[in-house]
Amino acid sequence: MDIYSLEGKKKIIKEHSPKTKTLKNSCFAFLTGGVICLLAEALRHTFLYFDIDSKDALTLVGVTFILLASSLTALGVFDKIARHAGAGTLVPITGFSNAITSQAIDSKSEGLVLGLGAKIFTVAGPVILYGISSGVLYGLIYFILLSTGVVAP
Repeated sequence: MDIYSLEGKKKIIKEHSPKTKTLKNSCFAFLTGGVICLLAEALRHTFLYFDIDSKDALTLVGVTFILLASSLTALGVFDKIARHAGAGTLVPITGFSNAITSQAIDSKSEGLVLGLGAKIFTVAGPVILYGISSGVLYGLIYFILLSTGVVAP
């Protein structure tokens, strides 16, 4: 076997790479994401129980989960949960909160402007960019289809 050939390199990489447990990881991600969503729904019902308007209850759930994920990130707990739960912790609002808080913690020693201000969105920035861009693109397509009568309002 020639270790300098592409086939030789691929064989060496395959032999030394850890085996992924796709089924186990997928199940943990599914269950963790489901538990997070279940907790959010329970929290929403708790807010509704206290006669908070439905729209306000949803806003409070989002704010609560952002605060919770940021706090767990600052305490170093979120990463431990994510290590075992995998992608299930990336339910959009908690994962986004973790990404921004982690970056803020990592760059705070470099100062407020050149550290925190310049680097806080390096991880979350692409999510914002492509999230907004895809929303605008969807809106344009819908507007065109609506204007041409293909879809009804």
